[in-house]
Amino acid sequence: MANNKMLRRSFLKGAAGTAAVAGLTPGLRLPAAAQSAASRPADLVLKNGKIITIDGQSRVAQAVAVSGDRIIAVGSDASMAAHTAPGTIVRDLNGRTVIPGLNDGHAHMDREALRNVFPALGPVRSIKDIQDRIAELARGKKPGEWIVTMPIGDPPYYFDVPDILAEKRWPTRQELDAAAPNNPVYIRAIWGYWRGTFPIVSCANTEALKRAGITRDTPSPSPTLVIQKDVNGDPTGVFVEQEMAPIAEMIWFREATQFTQADRLRALPLSAKAYHSFGTTSVFEGHGAATELLKVYKQAYHDGTLTMRATLALSANWTAAGNAPLGPFVEAWMGWLSEPGFGNDWLKMGGLYVHIGRSAADDARAEAAPYTGWAGFNSNHGLPRDKVKELLLHCAKNDIRPCAIAGGGGLGMLDLYEEVDRVVPLKGRRWVISHVNVISPRDVERIARMGLVLTTHTNAYLYKALDATANKLPADQYDHIVPMNALREAGVTVSLGTDNVPISLWLPVQQTIVRKDYKSGRQVGMKQALSRMEALRCATLNGSYLSFDESRKGSLEAGKFADLAVLSADPLMVAEDKISETTALMTMVGGKVMHETPGWFG
Repeated sequence: MANNKMLRRSFLKGAAGTAAVAGLTPGLRLPAAAQSAASRPADLVLKNGKIITIDGQSRVAQAVAVSGDRIIAVGSDASMAAHTAPGTIVRDLNGRTVIPGLNDGHAHMDREALRNVFPALGPVRSIKDIQDRIAELARGKKPGEWIVTMPIGDPPYYFDVPDILAEKRWPTRQELDAAAPNNPVYIRAIWGYWRGTFPIVSCANTEALKRAGITRDTPSPSPTLVIQKDVNGDPTGVFVEQEMAPIAEMIWFREATQFTQADRLRALPLSAKAYHSFGTTSVFEGHGAATELLKVYKQAYHDGTLTMRATLALSANWTAAGNAPLGPFVEAWMGWLSEPGFGNDWLKMGGLYVHIGRSAADDARAEAAPYTGWAGFNSNHGLPRDKVKELLLHCAKNDIRPCAIAGGGGLGMLDLYEEVDRVVPLKGRRWVISHVNVISPRDVERIARMGLVLTTHTNAYLYKALDATANKLPADQYDHIVPMNALREAGVTVSLGTDNVPISLWLPVQQTIVRKDYKSGRQVGMKQALSRMEALRCATLNGSYLSFDESRKGSLEAGKFADLAVLSADPLMVAEDKISETTALMTMVGGKVMHETPGWFG
């Protein structure tokens, strides 16, 4: 882990001048001595920069001073003299921009480095390319050893598959046999949320089918999973799923595709490092964490490898609970799930994921429990609507905050929240709804009245599926699609989330500003487009609201945690279509450098 020793090794010669920085609009400059915690020496001073504070007045400063894990002063270059001692490291930003660390409101951070557990196929463009890659992998395997790869297509989205292949179809088991005749082969399906469209497809060779026990008579566990067959009725090795989360690999190929606890523990710090490279310093996992993921976070924290502040909701395994009454479960959880959540500033619990309904596909995936695959949450986390209402009432009475997802499925959970609100008022409890999409003015009012907190999935609804959503609505309802300004004006706190597709929050920042479909380039609902400063606020301070930490992080103010990022570009000034390309030159969490581009300050 990087630390302040890095700062000393990379000490910058010379001190910055005291002249005012030009062109710091939008925003107001801070007075010279604004927000000085005390006239005590800092460990680090960053000066001659553009410090976007995201404070209550959206002020912009020249310099920031850090002592230990806290910010002790934000102001002009001249004001930093009171905090500069012989041991203080001073870095000249040369006009670069500094922001509070980004808070990812729906991160699924743990998945990122899991992509590297199994080898990639690479930029294949034909079945011959796939065969060549499989044959290459086979040369490094003993006969009988599994060959498992990442999906066919180009990450992170895996668009236009199989059309990117010359044959415009999937490889059959016989074609994979030809590439690796002595090994079982399985090409994984994508995690469907990467692309956001159906179907997801996996491919197996003959030996893999044999080991999985799949024959011409094998039934599908769900109508959404098709075992493709040839004209003779035999499996082709291709599995087509009208699902976002794969079933086939969870029930038939888990032996080969499973992520071990050791895999997850190795991957988590690497995932955090990748998120840090874009300036992210905190994540909120509102979709819930199952036991296997909770164990990994806990172990990483105790090992000292957890470099990201993380707040986790619990993902319950309701199948294991059987028909037991819900009340005792909630009461037992109260000691560690009720607000404030059990934990500390680095790792803590933050509520319970709640979901309406469960499908046959969910039940099929849940057969792998306690293993959860890519998800990290339990597949059997859903309950019938009446049981969800019962659960929500118990949560309200025990001060446990539910987290739910709306997405393309509408706002049924909002109706349930409102029913509970009539019994136990929710205002001030910050109940969460994630993946919000189409929200009517009436629903905006309901959300505001109950004091709900929202997280968005703009990578889906303002980028990949904006056209598709707009085409289902009359033109006078386009402004209902992720209505960021309507929510903001109603006083609703909305944060941004990546959903790990991809991991940079700078894409959601840009998406809330330009609202442009990725394929058509069409811009929709521009009355709801945020200003750059408001988009930054959603990505920083508003994210801290999810964990009740807005007084401790999310803005650059004296007394708050020294969670910050020095950026490669100024998001207030760079061209709109270049905001998404922003990266972090340095990312600091609690006064420690967690990411640094070598020589960035030279």
